[in-house]
Amino acid sequence: MSQPLFYFMRHGETDWNVEGRLQGQRDIPLNTVGYGQAAACGEILRDLLAREGRDPASFDYVASPLARARKTMELVRAGLGLDTRDYRLDARLAELSFGCWEGLTFAELKRNAADVAALATREHDKWGFRPPGGESYADLLVRVRQWQETVARDTIAVAHGGVARTLIVHFGIEPPAAAPVHNIEQGVVYRFAPGKLTRYA
Repeated sequence: MSQPLFYFMRHGETDWNVEGRLQGQRDIPLNTVGYGQAAACGEILRDLLAREGRDPASFDYVASPLARARKTMELVRAGLGLDTRDYRLDARLAELSFGCWEGLTFAELKRNAADVAALATREHDKWGFRPPGGESYADLLVRVRQWQETVARDTIAVAHGGVARTLIVHFGIEPPAAAPVHNIEQGVVYRFAPGKLTRYA
């Protein structure tokens, strides 16, 4: 059985992205730039599917339940000429939880001795590190893999940078040590396949 075609987009920019704040599962909306990035993804995907002779309506559409991912998906679907509300949500695609660190910048974390020590630990193992009250990438991979293994048809997904990094490991594109530092851009469409990640911008 062949692998279903899988396109992925990170949500558009938020003000917390600009400020360098750890968003995690906080429900932060898109900013003006983010709206433009989401619309651009719709255009990229429309052109890509047209070149491949694919009907956008033939895909399954699924998003993280966080507002920034939902709005991105709605703008993408608008660009494809589809009903903006006709897609599924899956909680397993929510962003990596940063626990007590959510809402803070790394500069702010460095003002607290316990957090400084935790950050030093994180530098040695970004994949396995779990912020206070949060998740590690290894934890996130468990739920993302559970979701991905249910994908039975060609799918277009909108989620988060952390989710994409775990998919990079799931698809055998990079090892766990390298995946956490992989830059996942906004306003870009990614195609995942076993051993291969293709970027469209």
